[in-house]
Amino acid sequence: MATNPKLKDELTDQLFRSILLLENEEECYQFFEDICTVSELKSLAQRMEVARMLKVGHTYDDIVDKTGASTATISRVKRCLNYGADGYKFMLERIESQNK
Repeated sequence: MATNPKLKDELTDQLFRSILLLENEEECYQFFEDICTVSELKSLAQRMEVARMLKVGHTYDDIVDKTGASTATISRVKRCLNYGADGYKFMLERIESQNK
């Protein structure tokens, strides 16, 4: 899918180029601890887990119980999985293939 034109600008490009320069998990922790709040990071991690659980067929109730995510968050993630830019899909596929 094409990039959302509202998202694409030089500052966002710079951020993404910076992320691509991170070499390992420890560097990711260092960088994201500086650039995000703990709450923001936890929300991002929660959304990835919600996406993973939706992909393998868990119910909303299961997801709420395991992650504490709101049904609104689960709905947003589901909408992205079904109609978004395929970011969740390709990342979950890469994680799955790496774990084999």
